[in-house]
Amino acid sequence: MFFLIRLIGVTNPPLETEHNWRQCFTNMIARNFLDISPNILYPRIDYTGNEPDIVGAEFPLFNYFIFLAAKVFGYQHWYGRLINLIISSIGVYFFSLLVHKLFDQKIAFAASIILLCSLWFSYSRKIMPDTFSISLMFISLYFCFRYIEKGTLTSLILFLFFGSFGTLSKIPAISYLSLLIIPIFSKQPSEKIKLRLIATGIIIFLVTALWYFYWVPYLVNSYHNQLFWPKSLSQGLRDLIQYWPDTLEKFYFASLHSYIAFICFLAGIYLVIKNRYKLLGNFLGVFTFVFFLFMLKFGQPFSHHSYYIIPFTPLMALAAGYAVSRLSYKFQLILLIAIALEGILNQQHDFFVKKSELYKVDLEQIADSVCRPGDLIIINGGDNPQQLYFTHRKGWTVNNEALLYKDEIHELCKKGARYLFVNKTNFQENLEYQLIYENNYFDIYKLTDP
Repeated sequence: MFFLIRLIGVTNPPLETEHNWRQCFTNMIARNFLDISPNILYPRIDYTGNEPDIVGAEFPLFNYFIFLAAKVFGYQHWYGRLINLIISSIGVYFFSLLVHKLFDQKIAFAASIILLCSLWFSYSRKIMPDTFSISLMFISLYFCFRYIEKGTLTSLILFLFFGSFGTLSKIPAISYLSLLIIPIFSKQPSEKIKLRLIATGIIIFLVTALWYFYWVPYLVNSYHNQLFWPKSLSQGLRDLIQYWPDTLEKFYFASLHSYIAFICFLAGIYLVIKNRYKLLGNFLGVFTFVFFLFMLKFGQPFSHHSYYIIPFTPLMALAAGYAVSRLSYKFQLILLIAIALEGILNQQHDFFVKKSELYKVDLEQIADSVCRPGDLIIINGGDNPQQLYFTHRKGWTVNNEALLYKDEIHELCKKGARYLFVNKTNFQENLEYQLIYENNYFDIYKLTDP
């Protein structure tokens, strides 16, 4: 049912208000696999002008799935939405199986419904790897605990396979490996199983470290483009304290998108402590400690971007689900329906694109009418590469102020810029260049060689 609901607007281009830049970034890399080179080790972006376009970012597995779909069906902006929705829906199913295996069916049902109505509801259909990576970790952990239970080598291999790709796709997903501490230090698994779990966890960690701590620095040092700038722990702590209202908001609203669900989360923590539910308490405690370290490394971006809380959301849903499961069946249903209504209504706007933004979809057709695919362009997109992405060109995206400084445009001309695209919706000045195209939204100027 939730899969079908989230098919609404699934073919929308990445024009919604929240994080359209990050979705365009994901699509840029996928499309460049199609246009330039399918080498997964060298992800490429479009906004570096005549400089090298290879970027140090997360392992582009999600982008590569989009590329493979485009290779078969032809490129479309929305493939990533459907791919993420499919994988994230499978992920919630395995989350439910995992919670059922570790705790009980009532907790699994309530926690899964709460997770589906959290920010997972909207981000599982965005062209971003966040819920994608966590879903792979749910699958991985399910087979991990299945291995502990059954001892089958196939389960151990699947734990390794999905765990490696989950942590590679987005490094915060590696925080879920911390949960292995609980079975490793318990009495039940045999020493042989514990040693294999430790070895497998180390392999997953080394594969992830090879990408993020060797290959990404190599790409950054070689090509000078990077996606993330991790903070020191002390600087991250200062950032979180400085922006403490935004930091807290990520927990009490952004994560679950329901105040009712957040109250259930607090009630769940209280009941875990009161009832001395050791297994659930250990899961929550270990993961919270590890995730807090990631918060410190994120710093200011954690306080300002909702998607950084996604790895912690399932644990909040688990605690809330535990509280709900203690109620009678009738009150469970009433509470879950209330949480679902609040969560979905708080996110329904994200399923629709404003008609006022749809004009950007025509940018590639407009660009094709005035210049060649290989021509470098300038566009006044500020720090957001969205409009450059829709032109299907490489070049530079600048602030409106830069358009008024001829020296800055002149310098970009010397670097190879041949056309200037001006979005008139937020810039009304006339420029002294050769105007070759105009409509209600854009003026396009041809730039002469310096």
